[in-house]
Amino acid sequence: MSESLITISVAGLIAGFIFSMPIAGPISILVTSNALKGKLKYCNLLTIGASLADLFYVFIAVYGLTRFFSVYKPVIPYITGFGSLFIIFIGYRIFRTKIDLENLDDKINISGKISSNANGGFYTGLLVNFLNPTLFFGWLTTSFIIISIVSSLGFNTGGMGSFIDQNINEINHISGDVIEKPNLPGYLRFDTLQILKKSIRVQKISPKPPENFHFLISLCFACSLSLGSIIWFYLLAVFIIRCRDRINPQILNLFINILGIVMSCFGFFLLYKTVNMII
Repeated sequence: MSESLITISVAGLIAGFIFSMPIAGPISILVTSNALKGKLKYCNLLTIGASLADLFYVFIAVYGLTRFFSVYKPVIPYITGFGSLFIIFIGYRIFRTKIDLENLDDKINISGKISSNANGGFYTGLLVNFLNPTLFFGWLTTSFIIISIVSSLGFNTGGMGSFIDQNINEINHISGDVIEKPNLPGYLRFDTLQILKKSIRVQKISPKPPENFHFLISLCFACSLSLGSIIWFYLLAVFIIRCRDRINPQILNLFINILGIVMSCFGFFLLYKTVNMII
């Protein structure tokens, strides 16, 4: 059992670190734009808030609370709609930001009306991710890929691969085929005979896991994935803050304005998806 928990924790940590790297996401844009303004504390609190929302969605996805999803499903379009408007608003504030490297503290706080100090970053990150229910589907698919790869390498995942596969099937049964399981390359697919032999060997050696083991291993995966995300964004913020003084202020402002446009476009895309869901 301890082997499975260690494996899942390491896999979640790596997954959270790697899958947080794309710069086009709203949290990445917020961290980048605020780091360019020298606000490390704001970035850290922003990341922690966003990671708590990720932890919630990842845990729901891998633990398989399909009853929760069936209740949650009808309000998804409205939550997504509100979240898209929130992201558009933040994107607009980013676009309007002008940075003076000599007077960073006197400039606009991107979090706008939420808070006038760094603590507003926590609520901004939490709301941006929590009001994006598509993260549930994204993390469910991502978890399937990660656990499949780890299992194919011969590591003991405590049966989480079969749990996630069952979760995807149940969600698709409730909502139609909303999640498409990715076709993994041949060298990453399970070898049925080897898995059968391994399961027989494990049953002979390892004791039967406790009844709450699935809950525990799902929580470990969600927590470690969130931690991996926090580590990545912290390193990203520190790197940008150390390098921002080397950038021409005009180019810096132009880059931030572009980030604001990208953020708003992401919000409009979510709004478009919301209209399609309602219609």
